[in-house]
Amino acid sequence: MTKNNNHIRQIEECVVFLHERLPFIPPLVIQLGTGLGDLAEQVQPALILPYNEIPNFPCSTVSSHQGNLIVGHLHGIPVIILQGRFHCYEGYSSKEVAFPIRALSLLGVKTLLLTNAAGGLNPAFAPGSIMIFRDHLNLLGDNPLRGPNVEAWGPRFPDFSVPYDPELIKIAQESATACGLDKVVTGVYACIPGPSLETPAETRWLRGCGADAVGMSSIPEILVARHADMNVLGLSVISNVNDPDKMQPIILEEIIAAAEAVKPQLERLIIEIIRRRYVEDRTR
Repeated sequence: MTKNNNHIRQIEECVVFLHERLPFIPPLVIQLGTGLGDLAEQVQPALILPYNEIPNFPCSTVSSHQGNLIVGHLHGIPVIILQGRFHCYEGYSSKEVAFPIRALSLLGVKTLLLTNAAGGLNPAFAPGSIMIFRDHLNLLGDNPLRGPNVEAWGPRFPDFSVPYDPELIKIAQESATACGLDKVVTGVYACIPGPSLETPAETRWLRGCGADAVGMSSIPEILVARHADMNVLGLSVISNVNDPDKMQPIILEEIIAAAEAVKPQLERLIIEIIRRRYVEDRTR
């Protein structure tokens, strides 16, 4: 059996398992990143599945990622929460990293909202800002769509001229204003393999490439979501801003602490976004 056939079989097994157990299929999945997993505590859960109980799901090895799939209602809105994610630097391929999103897309979930913590590159950004993804740079050296294409899952050459849903970006900006959040920006997110953090030369190069923030996650999931014709909104908490001429040590604990400090504002923003998307506009 080829690797691709094995991947298809694993996805299909997972989809059957989830289809049999999920009490309902929400329109939205929210994937929570480093230091941002507590939004799940506001969900009225109908089902909590630890990742290690779901067939073929990867398991997170990062301590700040709890590792649960939660189905329930967030302020009355049906959602799936992915409490924690996987990274290529853990040893997973980008296909494995994006495994949960592929399975959920095949169950009929239509929208992906994902969060992460990232380092700022744009000197106009301030630590503690929330960046709405406008575009991205995939610098992983891998793509979850490599290999034989499954036509039922999406096209061989998916279009990425509009990678992030313009209506969701507009809603996110309006939601930030409604919540009184003045440190919400838009920008280009660059994804690197990690786990080593950027050198001054790499930081300078990333800036020159047009990146506003850099991290080590999210792009595999986004590529699969768009391949499956899901709507995508990405949000990064800017934990620090890198100056290549005055580089300071970047410490993981400080990144997590910075993400946790912004957590209340991010949670308010997410709740307002989904309220506007799914309550105010019942036609969606």
